[in-house]
Amino acid sequence: MSAISSLTHAISLDPYSGEQIGAYPFDTDAALEAALQRAKVGYRQWRQVSLGQRSEYLLALASTLETKAEAFAQMISREIGKPVVQARGEVSKCVGLCRWYAEHGPAMLAAEPTQVEKARIEYRPLGPILAVMPWNFPVWQVLRGAVPAILAGNTYVLKHAPNVMGSAYLLGELFKDAGLPEGVFEVLNVTPDGVTRAINDPRIAAVTLTGSVRAGMAIGAQAGAALKKCVLELGGSDPFIVLADADLDAAVKAAVIGRYQNTGQVCAAAKRLIVEESIVDEFTRKFVEATRELKVGNPLEEGTYIGPMARYDLRDELDGQVQATIAEGATLLLGGHKVDGVANFYAPTVFANVTPQMTAFKQELFGPVAAIISARDAEHAVELANDSEFGLASTIYTADYALAERMTAALDTGGVFINGYCASDPRVAFGGVKKSGFGRELSHFGVREFTNAQTVWLDRN
Repeated sequence: MSAISSLTHAISLDPYSGEQIGAYPFDTDAALEAALQRAKVGYRQWRQVSLGQRSEYLLALASTLETKAEAFAQMISREIGKPVVQARGEVSKCVGLCRWYAEHGPAMLAAEPTQVEKARIEYRPLGPILAVMPWNFPVWQVLRGAVPAILAGNTYVLKHAPNVMGSAYLLGELFKDAGLPEGVFEVLNVTPDGVTRAINDPRIAAVTLTGSVRAGMAIGAQAGAALKKCVLELGGSDPFIVLADADLDAAVKAAVIGRYQNTGQVCAAAKRLIVEESIVDEFTRKFVEATRELKVGNPLEEGTYIGPMARYDLRDELDGQVQATIAEGATLLLGGHKVDGVANFYAPTVFANVTPQMTAFKQELFGPVAAIISARDAEHAVELANDSEFGLASTIYTADYALAERMTAALDTGGVFINGYCASDPRVAFGGVKKSGFGRELSHFGVREFTNAQTVWLDRN
């Protein structure tokens, strides 16, 4: 039941019932060739479409997605076990993304003046973009990259995770139903060999991947060998710092959301809760109480907050990390085990007294497991936060904003959230440093990421 593909098909399993949702045949060589050719031909035509017209297409995409919102939410919940309320939120966020870029994107792509009177910078598209996407936000992760890239005049070739091919094909239908021209958005269902072929194909201009560090290293190496632009959004072990002067109840509430949303399967989740030692006991007590109150159950029921994990192999991997952390001496306060039955549940788990030598500190735990770490003071909290190979996002809870700003300057992460948990938003850039990847999505950074910043200089003698 852990399989996500066979020799011939990508398999989608319902992690709550264990039933097969779909078996999607891998593309033939001819189908891959046809998709790449459509993307290339589509690009030649799409880049000629005015920015204003492209914006109108994005508005049509938003309206069409609104009419299909429940179908998307149900598919997301069935394919990965995401609670349906959260799945609806994901789809709604995508609608807002399309409308925001339709309104604000053209200005971000307008010609930019320079200090040279007769020189300017034009943001030109690159061509077909290959996107290798993950399963945990099967619609948002795709559209937050596709929408700005397409607005910039590129075409988009999606290679989605095998266990969410139902969502992938719904996305393909969405673009068609919204009236976008053929080739602007293509869906591949290929093996890793097919991905390699696509990266090396001269029709693909650039590559983007959201996924694990291992996947990022593989795709990044292939893109580098082919001398193609690459954006990587990889894992995270985000620090969530709570200082002694913080609003403790607000911090606990945010930590619970930040750690357990999407059953903890979020790259930018609050995975390491670093709490000043004078309040760590009280924070821990409140956090455990709040965790106990979360409803674990059928993801299609409205009141469920934690659903089953998306795949059986991922639950096994998480349990191995949990058992290692127990053996290393952390204090297990809650959970720490798989839940018996067909559904792929992992008991919400809380560790206290976690130290930098332990697995729960060093590795990314992609599931409903929280690690509480004690810090002597703010300086020590930053030291602990930076003691990681990852650098995606971080959070600080404190009443001292001047101190928070100083800490922000010292944190080695792509984003810092003060008195609020991490969340991606089209208005601000998203991405990381270190082994969390490179490049940025969203905001003006995202819309320009896959463009050629072309210098145009008139009458230079």
